[in-house]
Amino acid sequence: MIFEPRASDLELVDVENALLRAAVGDYALEAAVLLLANGGHWLPLLQAAGLIDLEPDPAGGETWAQVRWDDARSALQAGTVAGDDGQELLLRAAGSLADGQPVDLGDLTGDLDQASLQLLLAALAHAAGSHDQEDPDVPHFGEPLSPLVAWPARG
Repeated sequence: MIFEPRASDLELVDVENALLRAAVGDYALEAAVLLLANGGHWLPLLQAAGLIDLEPDPAGGETWAQVRWDDARSALQAGTVAGDDGQELLLRAAGSLADGQPVDLGDLTGDLDQASLQLLLAALAHAAGSHDQEDPDVPHFGEPLSPLVAWPARG
């Protein structure tokens, strides 16, 4: 009998890379993954709770992964996974970016500390493609612009 690999069998960096591989090209999904990865709290919890599924690359390359967003939301509501108020808001924001889960922006932004707000703003800017826009008015047409809000450096 052959066992399918589980996200809990991988190193966290490998799970993050597999999630990003699957998200490439979908800025909102990329932003959701980067929000979780840069926040630092959720990826290990989702991994340990079995809420990240692995999939083989359709082209036979490296493993891809995806968060089971509906199950993650249910686990959060049931208390199976938990964080402080700001962390829970970031998970809800990631679920909204990745899976279209409804979120009240007033509630979302009201309880975030400055570091979490910076992560959320970077995620929104990334989802909007601000990291991939060009300035048509510079001398060398097509010169890339800086992201509207950059991801903070990981420490």
